[in-house]
Amino acid sequence: MATSSIKSSWQAVSVVPGDACCAAVQELRGQRFLARNAPRLPLPACTSQDRCQCKYQRYSDRRAAPRRAADEGAASTPAPPSGEQRRPGERRERRR
Repeated sequence: MATSSIKSSWQAVSVVPGDACCAAVQELRGQRFLARNAPRLPLPACTSQDRCQCKYQRYSDRRAAPRRAADEGAASTPAPPSGEQRRPGERRERRR
């Protein structure tokens, strides 16, 4: 899969309420949807479908914040464990 198609598969939107938005849109405030799964506007439960001014805000990613250290630019190799370390030359009896 090409890089551009990977990025486009995670594009997201949120619903931005218009001036006189309905309660249905208020319930969606702050939620991000994958662009392909976003609810169609005006919403079916919209009380002012003929005057609806709600729109989409686009995002390159569905996530609001980085979830992994690598997303924030941290090194991808983990730090060595602290405490007692087992060396290849040390043999312990596994089964006693």
